[in-house]
This record gives sequence, structure tokens and C-alpha cells, in this order.
Amino acid sequence: MLRSTSIECYGPLVSTLSIDQRAARRLALARAGLLKPEWTAMPKRAAGAGKRARSAALRVVDRFGYLQLDTVSIAGARSHALVLLSRIEGFDPALGEELLRPGEPLFEYWGHEASWLPIDLYPVFAFRRRAYRRHPWWGDLLSRHRRVANEVVARIRAEGPLRSIDLEGEGSRGWWNLKLTKKVANALWGTGVLAIRERKRFQRSYDLAERVIPAELLQAATPTPEAIKILLLRALSGHGWAKSSTLAQTWRLRNLRREVRQALSELAEDGAILPCELVRKDRRHSGWIRPVDLELTGRLLAARPRRDRGTLLSPFDPVLWDRDRVQALFDFYQILEIFKPARNRKYGYFCLPVLAGENLVARFDLKAHRPKGRLEVIALHHEDGIGTVGHHAARVALERYSRALDLEPDGGPFSKEKTMKGRSIPNRSD
Repeated sequence: MLRSTSIECYGPLVSTLSIDQRAARRLALARAGLLKPEWTAMPKRAAGAGKRARSAALRVVDRFGYLQLDTVSIAGARSHALVLLSRIEGFDPALGEELLRPGEPLFEYWGHEASWLPIDLYPVFAFRRRAYRRHPWWGDLLSRHRRVANEVVARIRAEGPLRSIDLEGEGSRGWWNLKLTKKVANALWGTGVLAIRERKRFQRSYDLAERVIPAELLQAATPTPEAIKILLLRALSGHGWAKSSTLAQTWRLRNLRREVRQALSELAEDGAILPCELVRKDRRHSGWIRPVDLELTGRLLAARPRRDRGTLLSPFDPVLWDRDRVQALFDFYQILEIFKPARNRKYGYFCLPVLAGENLVARFDLKAHRPKGRLEVIALHHEDGIGTVGHHAARVALERYSRALDLEPDGGPFSKEKTMKGRSIPNRSD
């Protein structure tokens, strides 16, 4: 439900909207590409790994403005492939590992985290490339090791792209003890001297930025105030409704709070965004919505609620990484337990929530055993009160996912049941 009230925002009295949990939740799922195509304006099916599937994947990236990368592959696919699988029926997960190729309209950089980003955003991140002349983790690394930096650049210029594994130096264990040349290459990438040309088997391939980024974009630099506005508006496009903190965290703008406040104020003055409160029984959350999404929200609220067959989501999905937002929209306690000792985990190492219609109803902890062709169900946790529809959705979500990976689900509550791999599963969607 949408209402209009008045609050004091950025000084003068302005009209603000209020939105209830159901409206905000449906809008979030529609903008995230997780409802029917008529609500998302995105393709729902693109089988295989051909041009159509690649185009569908690029539209997902474009909707959010980023596709977060992650190394964890225990469930059979990494997060970036999982995000695409959850939105594109029939999508080949292998394509999710190979989107970044020479000539594709993507580049890799620090967006939400390390991410694949639409190439049109390259000039927008000029402010970050300037800031990263002093590396956020390693300080003024390039000044301290200027000779090594020059040698890395000269070698790549002469030999062509180099994988991170090819960079010479004494290796060591752990991210924080990376060998020096790899640190330097990473820092040169952060400043824009180098760019990631492609990834193969998740290994970065470094090249000179002028050989990767189109010349007209390489030389362009969006002024910082305008860049912040572009990024905040892009984030809101993907979220539907969001708090200021969520919009800022989408692009890790922690050190630019004053600039973020100013950008939001100017966007509101221009009418590009509107102040909008999320009203729940227990509290109110100040936030923002785009005018174009108001009409969509009205249509979504008028639509009949529908049950869904069930979809597995990555724990790093754009809908899930903001835990407070997940709690506010879905009444779902989202937690990542990778860094906890096994004995302290409640749900599991890498849990994938199950989306059924507009509700999060369960979570799987999965482990792929590719040599054996198995997808082990380590644990399945249902939410309270989900009923038979939620249980069916969890089963179907697992079957859809295992079929996409060409693995046989095994273990947990399904170990003694006949699996449906390769068979059509009855669709109970309305």
C-alpha cells in the first residue's frame, strides 16, 4: 500500500510517500528480475550458452550495475553464476564464469565488491581510481615499490596479458601475504594503469588498460559529484525501494558520506527520486523510490499473489547482502557463516536461501561432488509456517538447480526419495 504524508527532509517541508512491507518486497523482487517477465522487463528463459543467453546475462548485470564475484564454489557454482541461474531458466552455469571477454561490454573493478560492471560505468569510477593511488589495504604500495611496478607494466607491454599466477615472486599462503608482484599488479589495476582482460578458471588476466578499455571511455572521467548521483540512481534502479545506507553500501561509499547526502538531496530536488518510508508494524524506515517505480508498485499490488516453483539464491545475491533490508522486507534472518567454526554454525557453511513467489521459505547447505556426479544436501532448514507449498518449492528449487549443474541431488530429506532429474516437475504456479 502507498500513502502520502509530510515530513521535514533536507530543510523544507516536503511530501513523502509511505510504502508497506508487501509493496516494497514485490517491488524489490520485480526490479531484481525475480518475478514474471511482465513485471521485471527481463527475459526469464535463455537456454544454453549462446548469444541469447549472453544477452540475458548482460541485462541482469545492467539492471543492478554490477555482478559481484566470489571464489567459493562448494555448491557447484560460484555466486556470479548462481545469480544468473536464479533469473534465467535454462542458463548454462559455465557461461557465468566466462562473461568477461575481450570485446564484451563489461569491465572488472571494485563496485559492490570485486565485480563485473557495465562498460559505460568506467568513467564514473574515475574517483575511485584516483583514491586507490593509495591502496585501501596496503597503503602507498606503488611509491614504495616503484621499480617493481615499472617492471610489471613493462613486462605486460612487451609480452601481452599475464595471469596473476604467472607473476614472478615468492608465493605464500593467504590473501594478506600475497607475493609482492601480485600485490603490485592488483594496485596498478586499482589505479587504472592495468585492467582485467578476462578470466579463465577464475584466474585474472592483467593487461594494459588502453588495450582493454575503449579509448573514448579510457580518457573520460565523470566529475565526482555527478558520478555519485549516477551510482546512487543505478543502485535504486536495482533495489526498487532502499534506505540511504543501502544505496551507499551498494557501491562501498563509506568514506563519502557528505557527498552521498548531497547527491541524494540534489536527486530529490530534481525529482529523480522521492523520499519514501517503509512502514512496518514495529517501526518505520526512511528511504527512497524512483517516480517510475510508483506506477509499477501499484500494478504489483493489484496483481494476484502467486506461488512459485522455487528458486535457489546465492547468499551474495543483490537482494540478500544487506541483512537488515532482508529482515525488513522478508522477515528472514539472513546470515553468512563461512567464517565461523563448524561447531558454531546454525545453518551451514554456504547456505542458499529458497525463494518461493515473494517469500523466502528455506535454505540449503549444499556440496557438489563433481567426480561422482552428486550434489550433497548437507542440510535443509525450512522457515516456520511455510506449509506444503513451501516444502514443495524447496524440493523443486533443488531439482532445478541440480539439473542445471548436471548433478544428482543426494542426502538430507531427499536421500530415500526418487529424484526427478531429467523429468518435468509439476508447476504449481498460479
